[in-house]
Amino acid sequence: MTGEQSEKEAATVESAAQLTEYFERVASLLRDVDVGRVAALAELLRDTLDTGAQVFFIGNGGSAATATHYVNDLVMAAARAGRSIRVVSLSDNASVITGIGNDFGFNEVFELQLRTMGQPGDLVVAISASGNSPNLVAALEYAQSAGMRTAAVVSFDGGALRSLAQTAVHVPTEAGEYGPAEDAHMVINHAIASLLSQLLT
Repeated sequence: MTGEQSEKEAATVESAAQLTEYFERVASLLRDVDVGRVAALAELLRDTLDTGAQVFFIGNGGSAATATHYVNDLVMAAARAGRSIRVVSLSDNASVITGIGNDFGFNEVFELQLRTMGQPGDLVVAISASGNSPNLVAALEYAQSAGMRTAAVVSFDGGALRSLAQTAVHVPTEAGEYGPAEDAHMVINHAIASLLSQLLT
């Protein structure tokens, strides 16, 4: 074995150890999640589906992608049970997001959409690692004032959204621990979708 090969093998072993540490961190975070809160969110989603109200997901950055994924999985879970759910991510329309951001300010990109489309009884679900994004806080504050129900999936210390939302799922991470937080949020999504597929049949 050459010195170069030995160095490569050592680097691979070190990388594997770091990856193992990352995976174990995500697993440990999931063990700390209050499963009862996840079940409460699933029941809230089922209740919204049963009433025919609309579900709006909102999030920024990586959480915007997570919001889109939640929408996909909820649509598919309902369809597999022979049901349909009115659910949309308000993060998905780039023209609307940039138009509102340009003309009114980024803090209003979700609130203004809710003012246009939201109705009493609808459900707004905010997804955020920090729980402190001003546009998400503004959206949930408006939603509650307009008679909509609110929920949040958050990490770090939960931020403002954890106490503001009527139903909150908290994945306790260190501040700035975005990757594991967003990974856990996605696992929660898949768990809820799996549960709803069974509850709706």
